[in-house]
Amino acid sequence: MTPAASSSQAANDSVLLRGRGITRRWGGLVAVDGVSIELQRGQVHAVIGTNGAGKSTLINILSGEIPPSGGTVELLGQDVTAWSQPRRARAGLGRSYQRTTIFPGFTVMENCRLAAQARQPKAWAWWQRADRCAFSTDAARAALQRVGLFDEMNRPAGMLSHGQKRQLEIAMCLATAPQVLLLDEPLAGMGAEETDRMIELLAQLKRPSDRSAGHAILLVEHDMDAVFRIADRITVMVNGTVIASDTPEAVRASPEVQAAYLGGH
Repeated sequence: MTPAASSSQAANDSVLLRGRGITRRWGGLVAVDGVSIELQRGQVHAVIGTNGAGKSTLINILSGEIPPSGGTVELLGQDVTAWSQPRRARAGLGRSYQRTTIFPGFTVMENCRLAAQARQPKAWAWWQRADRCAFSTDAARAALQRVGLFDEMNRPAGMLSHGQKRQLEIAMCLATAPQVLLLDEPLAGMGAEETDRMIELLAQLKRPSDRSAGHAILLVEHDMDAVFRIADRITVMVNGTVIASDTPEAVRASPEVQAAYLGGH
C-alpha cells in the first residue's frame, strides 16, 4: 500500500458516522434537504442554525428515531439507514435529548445502571437482582467516574443540579459503550460555571482514554460562545440546507454565515 493510500484509509477509518444526501419531507414541507455530514473520531462537530433550520430533524434521522425520505446513514462503515434506534444504539451510537430523560426518583447509580443494562438485556434473568449484575454495575461506575459524578452515585437523580442532570445523561450514554455521541443542546439553561464544566467534559470525551479510543461527537447547540470554544468543525444549516461546513475560524469569517445567522458575532 502506498503512503497516499494508507493515509486515505486512515482518514476513512476515522469517520465513525456519515450521512449522505439526507432529506426529510413531510408532505410539501422539506425539513432537511440533501444534507451530508461526517463525524470523525476525536472531534466535536457542531451543527448550528436558527429555530426551524432542521437541526433536530437531522439528529433524529442520524439516531434512527425517524427515517429519511432520501439519503443514507453509515455507522462504523456500515449502512444503517434501515436500522431502528435501539439497534443503532447497541452498535455504538449514543444520544441525549433537549429535555432531560432521567428517572428523578432513582439514584444516580440506578439511572446509569439501567442504561448499561439496555446494551445487554437479559430478560431471562428476571430472578437476578440488578445491582448484582457485574457488567452493568462496572459500566455505570466507569461512566459516572468519567463525567465527575462518582461521589453522587447514591443521591436521587432529581436532587442534582441542572448541570449535573445533563452530566448524568451523558454518563447514561457512556454506560452503553458508544463510539459516537449525538448531543442535543446539552448546555441549555446552564450558568457560566456549569457550561465550563460541560465544555471540559466534551473535550475529555473526544480524547482517548483507558476505556475508549476517543469519541466522535455531534453537538447541536445555540450557545455560540461555547460552540466556538469546543468545536473542531461547524456545520451551519438554514431552512434545511447546509450553507457552510468548515473550521470555526472559516465559519466565523464567512459573510454568508454572518448574514444568515451570526449577525456579525
